[in-house]
Amino acid sequence: MRSETTASDALPGDGLIRVGAILFIVGAVATLVTVAPLFLGTEPFPTAAYLVSMLMGVGFLVAAAGVLRTIAAQRRQARAATRSA
Repeated sequence: MRSETTASDALPGDGLIRVGAILFIVGAVATLVTVAPLFLGTEPFPTAAYLVSMLMGVGFLVAAAGVLRTIAAQRRQARAATRSA
């Protein structure tokens, strides 16, 4: 068995997982940036900065949807393999 994954081996949810991870990281950085003024004693950021921090939750949900989609695809592959055997 090969351990490397190529583009042709990609499962349906892989793209969602990558996008979700990126959104989560952007949201996490935005959360750190919006919390920093509380510790530094400076003016808080505008509401838009707090809205960007919500991407952390959105990214988590997108990645979770990708994981569920990958699980479903793997189950379909396993069922097809057992039927053909």
